[in-house]
Amino acid sequence: MSSIETIYLIFFTSGFTIGFGHCIGMCGPIVASFSLSLKGREVTVPHLLYNSGRITTYSLLGGVMGATGSFTSVAAGIAGLQKGVMIFTGVLIILMGLAMAGWVPLGSIFGDYCNPGGLLSRTFGRISETRSTLTYYPLGMLLGLLPCGPVYTALIAAARTGMEVQNGFKGSLIGAGLMLSFGLGTVPALLVVAKLANLGWLKRRDIIYKISSVLMIVVGIYFVIKAIRY
Repeated sequence: MSSIETIYLIFFTSGFTIGFGHCIGMCGPIVASFSLSLKGREVTVPHLLYNSGRITTYSLLGGVMGATGSFTSVAAGIAGLQKGVMIFTGVLIILMGLAMAGWVPLGSIFGDYCNPGGLLSRTFGRISETRSTLTYYPLGMLLGLLPCGPVYTALIAAARTGMEVQNGFKGSLIGAGLMLSFGLGTVPALLVVAKLANLGWLKRRDIIYKISSVLMIVVGIYFVIKAIRY
């Protein structure tokens, strides 16, 4: 398996573990409210549309970050700072991973951000007033923009991976693909929330969440080592 394929797998696995460790606690109430609002109707299709919209937003943001990483690498190379930029980004990913696990205090970056406010809240309200199943896709795209620490960490890692190529378009595709993998990994947990009203059986989300944090720390260490050898 190539290094980029390994990173894709790590992103998916991180998304999966983050889903059961973080998303259930932070965004589960929103997903549960969707199920309740359906009032006995089938929840699978609406929630698949919601998750598709959310993943679309993640992929678009990942594409931008991947392209940005590629352009940053070129610019840093011109200035003779490429290795330093790559190492710094790797260290930043490690710090974000440590913060995700609660081992390094970084304020409220990883707090409960799944309560929409301001313009986002008003837009959410207008869309959700429409009772069509198809509205769950734009709702997912909108809620994909909610500030979320694990998503930030994944986006930074996507930008760092984009630094591996000096072609903006290729960097964009890599970044989008990585965030697509990450987003797909979070889907199972949120579908569980959609299907089950009582999640009391899931007592050890904190342990699962820490596993995803360790995975991201490993990614950061890998990037630092690779930059040193660059």
